[in-house]
Amino acid sequence: MLSHAVAERPLPANLAQERTLGQDNGLSVSAKDNNFGDSEAIEAILVNTNQFYKWFTDLESAMRSETEEKYQHYVDTLTDRIRTCDDILRQVDETLDLFNELQLQHQAVATKTKTLHDACDRLVMEKQRLIEFAEALRSKLKYFDELENITSNFYSPNMNVGNANFLPVLKRLDECISYIENNPQYAESSVYLLKFRQLQSRALGMIRSHVLSVLKSASSQVLAAIQSSGGNKASLSEGVEASVIYVRFKAAASELKPVLEEIESRASRKEYVHILAECHKLYCEQRLSLIKGIVHQRISEFAKKEGLPSLTRSGCAYLMQVCQLEHQLFDHFFPSSSDDVSGLAPLIDPLSTYLYDTLRPKLIHETSVDFLCELVDILKVEVLGEQLSRRSESLAGLRPTLERILADIHERLTFRARTHIRDEIANYIPFDEDLNYPTKLEHSEDVKSETASTDANPDVFKTWYPPLEKTISILSKLYRCLEPAVFTGLAQEAVEVCSDSIQKASKLIAKRSTQMDGQLFLIKHLLILREQIAPFDIEFSVTYKELDFSHLLEHLRRILRGQASLFDWSRSTSLARTLSPRVLESQVDAKKELEKSLKATCEEFIMAVTKQVVDPMLSFVTKVTAVKVALSSGTQNQKRDSVMAKPLKEQAFATPEKVAELVQKVHSAIQQEIPLVIGKMKLYLQNPSTRTILFKPIKTNIVEAHIQVHSLLKAEYSPEEKSTINMVSIEELEAELDNLL
Repeated sequence: MLSHAVAERPLPANLAQERTLGQDNGLSVSAKDNNFGDSEAIEAILVNTNQFYKWFTDLESAMRSETEEKYQHYVDTLTDRIRTCDDILRQVDETLDLFNELQLQHQAVATKTKTLHDACDRLVMEKQRLIEFAEALRSKLKYFDELENITSNFYSPNMNVGNANFLPVLKRLDECISYIENNPQYAESSVYLLKFRQLQSRALGMIRSHVLSVLKSASSQVLAAIQSSGGNKASLSEGVEASVIYVRFKAAASELKPVLEEIESRASRKEYVHILAECHKLYCEQRLSLIKGIVHQRISEFAKKEGLPSLTRSGCAYLMQVCQLEHQLFDHFFPSSSDDVSGLAPLIDPLSTYLYDTLRPKLIHETSVDFLCELVDILKVEVLGEQLSRRSESLAGLRPTLERILADIHERLTFRARTHIRDEIANYIPFDEDLNYPTKLEHSEDVKSETASTDANPDVFKTWYPPLEKTISILSKLYRCLEPAVFTGLAQEAVEVCSDSIQKASKLIAKRSTQMDGQLFLIKHLLILREQIAPFDIEFSVTYKELDFSHLLEHLRRILRGQASLFDWSRSTSLARTLSPRVLESQVDAKKELEKSLKATCEEFIMAVTKQVVDPMLSFVTKVTAVKVALSSGTQNQKRDSVMAKPLKEQAFATPEKVAELVQKVHSAIQQEIPLVIGKMKLYLQNPSTRTILFKPIKTNIVEAHIQVHSLLKAEYSPEEKSTINMVSIEELEAELDNLL
């Protein structure tokens, strides 16, 4: 058990060394003892048996003693070692106990230290939070604390807008107001906000007074400079562009620029929007007082010396020059507000209104459509189109007035155009020379042949009926001047009344000359009218709306008979439903009506010429058709007894001699009448293709009549009789007609 305990507990290093040394010493002692015994035994002399036994007994005792002593010594050594180990173990256990106690104490100290550290951290955090809270409280309270400082600054006798501290204090005031507005939950915030606003109102009032004072001072300096430079009216009228009006004013009011820039930078707040508008108004009032008289005098001089178109051009150009210079000066003082047209409106509107007031009386009394069209071109193309597009920003304030003038011109032009259409086209009373057709055309052909050698272009309008010329002329002038909707209505009306006027003239010409002249006159002028209105990219149609009360008569009868009640609002025959008029819409297309009239006139002309040439053949074919119908509808006895039962060539109207006579008559008409018709067509219709188109149906009708007669001759007459009739072939007829054209 002891050995087991020793084996389980290793000896300390110093004890293990001692043990090793002891074993070495023991063995040496034993060796010495052994050697000594041997020597002693060798030296002993045995005499007798007793001695031997004694020696042997001593030897055994010695040997036993030596053996036991060695082991005893070893046991003693082990016992000492065990005791030493027990002491060591006891000391180790005590040490371990001390270490355990020390560990417990360390843990206790560590726990207390951690608790203390955590408490310190909490205190540090609490301290930091309190510091931050104090800073936040101080940062919030400083806006409230600024009230006293700002109040003392603004109420200081030395404080004015020109002071270097004015703008920083104003900026601080705005910051305080913004903060309190964003935090209305703070105690007494409304009271502080009211006081701050009072200070802001005082500061803005100081700014307004300062701006007004500086602007008045600058205006006074400019006026004094003008008076000192001569001050006569000529120099004033010529000096609106001079440096004294602009450069001197800019220099005199230069101290306003920092204040105005500061106000513009805060234009997001409504208070500053209001004060900025006030500054704009004050600026415009002072500028207007300087240049109003000069501008009025210059425009008055234009009105006295120049006509309406020249006045419009000169007045607009001069006003645009003034407006551009004023915009440049305004941009110098208000760079951020210069893009806003309303800023300069109090200055530009009175100046442009004076030009408007000068032009309007002249526009109202202007009766010339040409002048009015020229005015539209000046304003629409030169002024609004070219000048304002190039300098749109600086001249934007003039656009409303110029557009107003243009609208008045459009209105006057529309009125004069309607009057012109009514008086010169619809109610035109033709003179004798206007209806002198075809003499007028023949005279024009003679003039054309005489001037052809000199390459002169005769006036093509001389052969036109005057209302047609006036219609085309007025439409060509109005097309680029009026809005499409307005022009469409006028164009529809003009084309409609022009067509009616031409038709009336056609009837008069038919009475004075011939029916053919009237028809060709109408065809000629309707074709010209259709050709001339084709380039206008509009629809010549207008929708008319009118109220129809025709259905009310039956309802009133029912009410008078007692079949319906006047005050029964629940039924469909109530007063509200009964007396509601119907809205009727009707669309009038002048271009379609023109085409319809042209087509009808051409058909009348074609049928008239056809009848004039082949009327005997048409009558002959009609009679033949009547005979055949009568024969086919009667009974067999009636056919046998009837005179009509005879063959066609035996009929009185269809004998070969009669047929030959009518064929000869038609052929003579073709040779005599057709050249006259074609001559008149060439006189009225100069375009060969137009004549070809118009003559083609006539040729077709003539050929068709001959074909029908050829068919009858082939069916009813013998070859000898056909040769006696001597009718031309269809091919020869067509060739003859083509040669005539």
